[in-house]
Amino acid sequence: MTHERNQKLSEEHRPEVIRKKLKSPGKENVASDAVLGGIDGCVTTFAVVAGVIGADFSPFVALILGFSNLIADGFSMAVSNYESLKTTDEFVQSIRDSEKEHIDNIPEGEREEIRQIFKNKGFFGDTLEKIVNTISADQHLWIDTMLTEEHGVQKTSKNPFKAAIATFTSFVVVGAMPLIPFMFSEIEKNVQFAISASLAALMFFSIGALKSRFVSKPIFLSGLSTLLTGGTAAILAFATGYLLRNVFSLTVL
Repeated sequence: MTHERNQKLSEEHRPEVIRKKLKSPGKENVASDAVLGGIDGCVTTFAVVAGVIGADFSPFVALILGFSNLIADGFSMAVSNYESLKTTDEFVQSIRDSEKEHIDNIPEGEREEIRQIFKNKGFFGDTLEKIVNTISADQHLWIDTMLTEEHGVQKTSKNPFKAAIATFTSFVVVGAMPLIPFMFSEIEKNVQFAISASLAALMFFSIGALKSRFVSKPIFLSGLSTLLTGGTAAILAFATGYLLRNVFSLTVL
């Protein structure tokens, strides 16, 4: 297995493959947005379900509150994600504009910054000067270098609209799963809750397992970790509903 992996890595690092990869724009990855949206959606709706059942309210209440929270919170989360990424893009652009202004007005000062940056990396003498001259000969490269080396920000970013859509879609699709049993009024309430809990657990574990593909973590451990997180939120919601019903003698709806 190790030999096969090393062979694959060698193939991926051939000069022509590397050249092609560096010339191609990086693939946009909205998986993190989908994972976050799915987890939050499932936590949101199943927390409502657990709270309603804990308070011994009607399953119809769980259905109404669940879908209301699903749409409202999903939209809110998507908009928040969109605004956050858009703000980041605007921040990066403001840095680009500022660096361009500095290069246009005080080029020697900016060249000295490049010199100091690469001197700190261990370059000296003619090699250092060649680096400075090469970078400062291309304004776009110059700005990109200052962006990453001086300000520590990435040159590329995700599309805010695509990220928002991924967040909202996964939030609604995954979050709707625990509500499905409550659409069937002929099913006993305790059975509805048991099915809902099973679906929620399946969603939590599946999302965690999916997340493992992007964080190099064992599938089972990643799935179990997400399941425990979601399960804890559900237990807290159930306990809150149960305690409030008993402390305040809430009327069963």
